[in-house]
Amino acid sequence: MKNPRSTSDPHDPEAARQYCLKLLSGRPRTRAELGEALHRKGFDEDIVAGILERYAEVGMIDDAVFARAWVDSRHRARGLSKRALAGELRRKGVDTEHVDAAVEQVSDDDERDAALDLARRRYRSLVGQDPQAVLRKLVGMLARKGYGAGVAIPVVKQVLAEAESEAAELLDDDAHFE
Repeated sequence: MKNPRSTSDPHDPEAARQYCLKLLSGRPRTRAELGEALHRKGFDEDIVAGILERYAEVGMIDDAVFARAWVDSRHRARGLSKRALAGELRRKGVDTEHVDAAVEQVSDDDERDAALDLARRRYRSLVGQDPQAVLRKLVGMLARKGYGAGVAIPVVKQVLAEAESEAAELLDDDAHFE
């Protein structure tokens, strides 16, 4: 049955190929994203499967390459943690083996450095606020970026100590956030 939103013939492989190429020309996409888009457009399952298989064979679709590029870009630009990056890739339909391999390219030191950079930048906008609020906002921001307490608390402690903030005294070794 034809999708009412579709203007293409669901049995036309050429129309499906052209639509897939159009999607790929906008930005890289995962195999799952392309499959979902083609299905939404109303193309037959056999046609979709054939196109995706062929495009994977010739390297136009490569979830492993996509995952590595995604991790590199999102970690560098947004400072996301490995956990957050893995979640994004899974939501995009990338297989676990590709997710794990891509996330492994971010070392623990890289992750900590990114968290430290984020906390330093955020702290600059919080100078002069209540120490409790500063502490809560910094730890919360890092948590939203996917950092657990094991990374967030030492990083925030370092940033606050560097700034000689009163909030540094609020963090002790027994502090618990999450």
